[in-house]
Amino acid sequence: MTESFFGGKGLNDSNNQKERMLVIMKRVEISKVKPDIKCRVQGFVENIRVKKNIAFIVIKDITGKIQITIYKPDNVELYEKVEALSLQSFITVEGAVKENKHVKLGGMEIIPDTIVIESIAAPLPIDNNSSIDLKLDYRWLDLRADHNQIIFKVQTCMVHAMREYLTNRNFIEIHTPKIIGTASESGSDVFELKYFDTKAYLAQSPQFYKQMAMASGFENIFEVGPVFRAEKSYTSKHATEFTGFDVETTNIDSFKDIMKLEENLIITMLRKIKSKFGDKIYDVFGLEVKIPEKPFPSIKLADLYCELENRYGYRVSEDEKGDLTTEAERLSFRFVQEKYNHEFLFITDYDADNRAFYHMRKDNVPQGYDLIWRGVEITTGAQREHRYDILKKQAMEKGLDADVQFYLEFFRYGCPPHGGFGIGIDRITMLLLGLHIKESMFIFRGPNRLRP
Repeated sequence: MTESFFGGKGLNDSNNQKERMLVIMKRVEISKVKPDIKCRVQGFVENIRVKKNIAFIVIKDITGKIQITIYKPDNVELYEKVEALSLQSFITVEGAVKENKHVKLGGMEIIPDTIVIESIAAPLPIDNNSSIDLKLDYRWLDLRADHNQIIFKVQTCMVHAMREYLTNRNFIEIHTPKIIGTASESGSDVFELKYFDTKAYLAQSPQFYKQMAMASGFENIFEVGPVFRAEKSYTSKHATEFTGFDVETTNIDSFKDIMKLEENLIITMLRKIKSKFGDKIYDVFGLEVKIPEKPFPSIKLADLYCELENRYGYRVSEDEKGDLTTEAERLSFRFVQEKYNHEFLFITDYDADNRAFYHMRKDNVPQGYDLIWRGVEITTGAQREHRYDILKKQAMEKGLDADVQFYLEFFRYGCPPHGGFGIGIDRITMLLLGLHIKESMFIFRGPNRLRP
């Protein structure tokens, strides 16, 4: 009995011939095609070669590629149909799968009985040599490229691994509003919109609502969702809308507990990616997925500036030393590699003027950190101030007490010690695969881009 994808018994069972004629052949993913069967595949036409008495088509779906071979003497009608095809047209093919050691695509080909042209593609407006911005104009075509589809398979694995790690530890996934009545954190760099007869804003982060969940007794939560920043930044790492992976947890003793949680989360995620896609990432992007050792190196901001000056002659003015400059961020990768043989670096002890008002402080030093990977910030994390009177005082210092009154109410009725962090999914995809931020996002949004 021969294997069949008709859904009934084998092709050689004559007793079922009438039944099989009434059954529509099911589509098979190309990666699951096997020799010596009849099957139905669908995909975009990636290559066409027409010779005197033979024609070849390579079609592609999300799982793989396969060659379709048409012999003109056997089927003139199908041969002529191939001549009418264009690249990236979408077709359905039914036929017999044959082994052929001369075929590079898996040593198999399909000898078709039928070819249905589902849609004809117009001449393509982009190719491999097009600029990144032109490719973004036709992003749906650009995403058909093999390397782009790998990017989002890797990103899917990334998010799934982190989500699984947290849900296995009883974290609750929440979904917070993105249209809010008060600017999320600072009142600047926010998108304002008309909301019926009042103003509203697009959320800069889910920060306030993550902390509301702590006050609600959820204890451990995370969210994967959009984040909006009205920054006119034209760099390889900034976007006006991106996907954030945010985490918040209670009953901590210090922000170092948050750092340990993030270490374990990142290591687990990278192990999953390396196991599933490590070889493919190296073949396509030329980068090794490295699993970092614990603990990640940590350094105070002032000490980092001393190291950068002593090692590389990099100096900043006194008024810049309370925050991390872009150049210091970049040089930190060289430093952490040389001193610790590591790719990750926690930086702590920023000036209070440069941290959010809701960060807990000890001796006026914010109890938080930035996590730098390969010379780029991927996370800001902290222990939050959960005591109402102190939190209100710190908001007043920033001139925000009136704007965040609704948020302050979360803490008037008791709230446990807590903290958390946020990771930019698109940015860590960019760093993992050595991309521009525009390539690591399904659809990029920047100061000059609102389409497609």
